[in-house]
Amino acid sequence: MAVWILPLAAAVVALIFAAMLLRRADDRRRPYRILWAAAMIMYAVASAAVALGAAGGWSRGEFLVYWALGAVLNVPFLAAGEVVLVFRRSAALSISVLVLLVLSIATVAVVAAAAVEVAALARELPSGKLVFGDGSLAFRLPQLISIPSYLVLVVGALWSAWSMRGRPDLRDRFVGTLLVVLGATVTAVAGSAFAATGNLLEFSAALLTGIVVMFWGFVRASRTRAPAPRSQG
Repeated sequence: MAVWILPLAAAVVALIFAAMLLRRADDRRRPYRILWAAAMIMYAVASAAVALGAAGGWSRGEFLVYWALGAVLNVPFLAAGEVVLVFRRSAALSISVLVLLVLSIATVAVVAAAAVEVAALARELPSGKLVFGDGSLAFRLPQLISIPSYLVLVVGALWSAWSMRGRPDLRDRFVGTLLVVLGATVTAVAGSAFAATGNLLEFSAALLTGIVVMFWGFVRASRTRAPAPRSQG
């Protein structure tokens, strides 16, 4: 099996996901969808970089794109969207955008300036530890940015799900929210574990599985269901 097909498929699903989010983002009450769409576009570009690396060998540029957009930045954008969704205040949106701007500039600057061990790029799936070095800031960025962002995303999504429990009219949103958390967890936990050990096939499968589950969750959560009628007794 050509392993590169899996990350390429993940990129396609992420782009479809982003297009659906943007098509539904014209409602001003739902700016979080724009942030999620940005995260999905990053996911797609990072997955495409993995596909290129798997198909023809890794270049410095492909690895840096994968690292900056996939390993570091897409999770903060998902988390910021969840924060905006939960708090639904203009201040939450303004603060989130400001934080994302700072994180994005810092990440691009650090990764672009990082020294790269070219020999490490010859591996099937290069490890950030080997490419950048254990003590480098570029290697530590996922720990400093992605992990806290993932925790924010999970806590926010679980809080949303908890607030919807027991309501039949919100069952689809409840299940969909949990599926989004599950998909993000597959990508963040399983994907990171396989990336650290250089297992390209398993990592690529985690990329595809995670985005498919997140997409499924969004579609499920977007279903509309009429609220249960109130008793007149």
